[in-house]
Amino acid sequence: MSWIATTDHNEGRFAPSGLGSDRGETRLVDLDPEVVMPRGTLVLETRMSPNGRPQVLLGFERRHPFNRSFSIQAIPGGGVALVHAHDNEVTHATLRWRGSGRTDVVRLTYAWDVAAKWGRLSLERPEEATSESVFVQNAKPLSAHDIRDFMLAKGHRDMSTDAVFAAVSTQIEPIGPSPTLSLSAPIATPWGYRAAGQLQRGDLVQTERSGSVPVLNRVQRTVPALGSYRPIRLRAPYFGLRQDMIAAPDQRLIIRGSEVEYLFGQEAVLVPARHLVNGYAAHYEDFGPLITYTHLLLPGHEEIMAAGTSVESLYIGRLRRKAEDLNASVLAGSDRSKLPEHGKPVFPVLRAFEAITLVDQRAA
Repeated sequence: MSWIATTDHNEGRFAPSGLGSDRGETRLVDLDPEVVMPRGTLVLETRMSPNGRPQVLLGFERRHPFNRSFSIQAIPGGGVALVHAHDNEVTHATLRWRGSGRTDVVRLTYAWDVAAKWGRLSLERPEEATSESVFVQNAKPLSAHDIRDFMLAKGHRDMSTDAVFAAVSTQIEPIGPSPTLSLSAPIATPWGYRAAGQLQRGDLVQTERSGSVPVLNRVQRTVPALGSYRPIRLRAPYFGLRQDMIAAPDQRLIIRGSEVEYLFGQEAVLVPARHLVNGYAAHYEDFGPLITYTHLLLPGHEEIMAAGTSVESLYIGRLRRKAEDLNASVLAGSDRSKLPEHGKPVFPVLRAFEAITLVDQRAA
């Protein structure tokens, strides 16, 4: 079991047996308030106010059969605070960060393991591939009853209008580099196209400028199909695609051409799939509650040929130098000595306003 609940401002889902399971989300049994989750993860995606004003991003409070409350708040000066009161005991943590002077979408991840008396509060900026974490001592459990009521908006809850979605998993979910290609994404190999989900370590893939390159690792992860995980359908023949392809909003395409050189003075630029959405060349895809993404780790962060176009492979920077960050990532358990180091991307990443003109020209 992994993801059991999601919520946004439109609907909430809760399935004790796991979202997408055969039992379905509608089988909402009455849960004993005393039943708790000894380990798990709560993920919240939200916009952060550029002026650093204090606000409750997510929270609830209950008084029966004992007092308990939980909140994640934006605090003055930049940062977030977590406060969890459970039967007269309080756990709290503060994570400071510096915003970029605009309304950012950030992903806040709170993971806990009661047996280990451990917790971790993390803040990630999906568009910038950066993260910060603080460890939480003596973490307390969340009850299944409270999670159900919160996710289904029963009883008292606070969810800021800036919040995009929240989700709960029964596992310790990874942070850091995340896969962004669908399992069915067609990847060019020396022997033709193969689905990304079928490739393994040692298989060769075709790159645009480096020829055949071996796959060092293929990572895979199932996530809620919401927010920065919401799947996007990139449609052929736009952007050189030979067939449609599903990708996460943060999957970056590599776009070249005379207009790129004219507009940006660069040989090529990286454009996140989220910036390509315009209703016809790319659009958000209706999906189930969850989606599984995969990606390929290559030695030199080479670009991959996917469905006829060039896309960025998994970027991990210098992750292997940071043991704690590596162990918290989708590459946990990997031999650090066999992982590559990736320098900064060769090409600049376009912001949304920069991509508009280029996308309109390419999709015309």
